[in-house]
Amino acid sequence: MKTSAHPRPPHLPKLLTFILLLLLWTAAPAGAADWAEWRGPARDGVSHERGLPAKWSTAGENLAWKAPYGGRSTPVVMGNRVYLFNAAEKGERLQERVLCLDADTGRLLWERRFNVYLSDVPPHRVGWASPVGDPATGNVYALGGGGHLVGLSGRDGKVLWERSLGEDFGLLTTHGGRTVSPLVDGDLVIVSGVTFSWGAHHRGLHRWMAFDKRTGETVWTSAPGARPYDTTYAAPIIAEVAGTRLLIQGASDGWVHAVKPQTGEPVWKIEVSKRGLNTGVVVKGTTAILTHSEENLDSNEMGMIAALDATLRGELKMAQLKWKVYGWQGGFSSPVLDGERLYQVDNGANLGAFDVGTGKQLWLQNLGTIQKASPVFADGKLYVGTENGKFFIIEPGPTGAKVLDVEQLGTEQQPEAVIASVAVSDGRVFLVTDAALYCIGKKQASKSAASPESMGVGRGLFRPEEVKHVQVVPAELTLRPGESAEFRAYLYDEQGRLTVTSPVTWSLEQLKGDVSRVEKPVTSMAPHYGRFTAAPAAFVQTGEVRATIGGVTGAARVRVIPPLPWEENFDALELGTFPQHWTNTGMKFLTRDVGGRRVLVKTTEGSSLLSRARAFMGPNDLHDYTVEADILATQKRRQVGDAGVLAQRYSLTLFGNAQKLELTPWQPETARVASVPFEWKTDTWYRVKLRVENLPGGQVRARGKVWPSAAPEPEAWTVERTDPIGNRQGSPGIFGSALAEIFFDNVKVYGNK
Repeated sequence: MKTSAHPRPPHLPKLLTFILLLLLWTAAPAGAADWAEWRGPARDGVSHERGLPAKWSTAGENLAWKAPYGGRSTPVVMGNRVYLFNAAEKGERLQERVLCLDADTGRLLWERRFNVYLSDVPPHRVGWASPVGDPATGNVYALGGGGHLVGLSGRDGKVLWERSLGEDFGLLTTHGGRTVSPLVDGDLVIVSGVTFSWGAHHRGLHRWMAFDKRTGETVWTSAPGARPYDTTYAAPIIAEVAGTRLLIQGASDGWVHAVKPQTGEPVWKIEVSKRGLNTGVVVKGTTAILTHSEENLDSNEMGMIAALDATLRGELKMAQLKWKVYGWQGGFSSPVLDGERLYQVDNGANLGAFDVGTGKQLWLQNLGTIQKASPVFADGKLYVGTENGKFFIIEPGPTGAKVLDVEQLGTEQQPEAVIASVAVSDGRVFLVTDAALYCIGKKQASKSAASPESMGVGRGLFRPEEVKHVQVVPAELTLRPGESAEFRAYLYDEQGRLTVTSPVTWSLEQLKGDVSRVEKPVTSMAPHYGRFTAAPAAFVQTGEVRATIGGVTGAARVRVIPPLPWEENFDALELGTFPQHWTNTGMKFLTRDVGGRRVLVKTTEGSSLLSRARAFMGPNDLHDYTVEADILATQKRRQVGDAGVLAQRYSLTLFGNAQKLELTPWQPETARVASVPFEWKTDTWYRVKLRVENLPGGQVRARGKVWPSAAPEPEAWTVERTDPIGNRQGSPGIFGSALAEIFFDNVKVYGNK
């Protein structure tokens, strides 16, 4: 496996080596022609381009082109290409897709489609997050509403790698559809969301996850927060503050967090709300400014705008804020900075200007009634649309705002809603509505457009200083008994910069097998290598591969799971526990003795984040297999829950209150649901069986049957469906939505016979 190490030729002096390495590892901002992320080159909604249009018209004035591709997320522009993430088709063929268009003409160059599966996101809220481009490689990355993360070649749309964050990390996707847009920083693609992972990471927390942008392997995960309230989509920003690079982002727990983007190490955090946060933070010097429209901790007023000293460390208190102003409800649209002024549109489409030093409101300009899109500040102008379909070009000043142009998109009766921000690239403004994509400005790219450069930094700078953090990569891995994997240990200093020192010591925690150092040619930037080989015996393991130096230890989490077939009757588990290698199981399922029979119980929880759960049993590359389980429903206050089994990203579910059986890959999209009435009696064990088979031409056949466990298995299938855009692989699992408790027992997974 290739690494990002840069070997030092032996004849170079040390000082020259350091200078060369510094140049290699320090990266410049993206080129002026690129808007490769939702919030732009500096991730703050600001462009430094000049000569942008002050007015335009859908009838033709300053309109370079219009393409019939709408969406809810911001397009990105890279290398004179426009990339958009949206929904394709409807009904049983509805998918999410990444589109690539020529920035000069709007001509479609390629598209790549992906299924939504095992998610609660409704069809009208897919394609939420913006894609992100990497100017250093030309690749593009997108995170779907169902938690599917993909890396693509920007040239032709070829799939480089894919990760299923729901199956791998227990990423939660909800009816709201809120999804955080990924960012690229050096060698990493970083995303975040509410996850319920496996083993020691089973608790539901807002987690940041960083992946190698070339391979998709997990580099680090970080969960510095408290219990989440809901899913969120706040935009992350990366800024260097007092010599330390910080990724700063509001999270689903009502806290704003700062972590080191190379390692995920927490730096500071502050609780500001009783609900999740959806707006991006902006940074001026060492001051971070944050906003929200949710419940405050110490005030009855909704919403707040505040400033804090980003050089602080640890858990901060509200008393440490530089200033705060309650009552400003900027909860969806992120702010932008203009020198000593900050602009933000509140939830009611009122554009406000604030003094950065004090928080004093300077002026207010109404734009409409409903607001989601964030403004972009460029060429002394604000570009922003509203959900009412009005698009504004505004010249803000110290005492007020001058509306230079306003365009009604669609009609007032049937507007084209603007939910996304614009992208600014090479003298043009790219605007997406729910119906179309507009290119405003000149028709052709500048010949002198700046060439793409890499955003951010890679693994830090070469600084041979004291080690404060050890990072083991890959950070999470699933192996089979007897299988081996190579790990890399990177060493970082206090400020998150890569350093080098003597080799690490490798060890195992709660894993059976062998670990040893791997000797490789010594170069100044190379990591330290180790190899783990799992014990060959066919049993499940969860534990860590550790690397230690000078009292500092880093670890990679490893699951060892035998190949099929699997059987689980929960008799070997301690009461009150759950299978540690299953994902999205902790806090939602536990073992209990019921009538002398040890079973797994889907508990009833008041929290919406815990009530529904898809628990995944292992790796997601399995295919052509069958899942069986015994399931019993109880009744509480005349309510009965829902339960079923999962196979290859399909769900066979019994609905207690509705008294029906459904087979589907994505339940909210009713066009792909096969459903039959089924009398599901409470306090009775039923056997539930789901078989999934890959067919030629991309089709997949799923068949299910249910019968009382005490009776013989019927020959006929109860329900079946052939999926024209089938899911070709996926993890086995179980599903429970417990209005009343549901019991599971005698789970089996085996290859199709």
